[in-house]
Amino acid sequence: MAEVITLELSDTLARQTRTIAMNAHRRFEDMLVELIERSLADLPLESLPDERVLELCALQLDIEQQTLLDDLLSRNQEGQLTESETRQLDELMRVYRRGLVRKAKAWNVAVERGLKAPLN
Repeated sequence: MAEVITLELSDTLARQTRTIAMNAHRRFEDMLVELIERSLADLPLESLPDERVLELCALQLDIEQQTLLDDLLSRNQEGQLTESETRQLDELMRVYRRGLVRKAKAWNVAVERGLKAPLN
């Protein structure tokens, strides 16, 4: 479920976001949402409550993303991706790698807090 809101952005922020969106061939609104999501995802894990840290320890791609990633990787090995699909694969791999790093950091915080046992 999504919530529609109205934001007032500075001219500079709007211009920068429009430029980023244009360069990425994305809609301005979609890019703005992604930038907000990224900034929230980059909050220091140490500042998050235990429940959120534990959620991040179990972080995975959603089923739709995982299915798409599997398909694109398979088709990439066969050399069957279009330019658009190659960009999509690159973006999914970026999301996947970022998630793995976030998950590893969450595990570290969880172990430090005594929420998880060390993996060794």
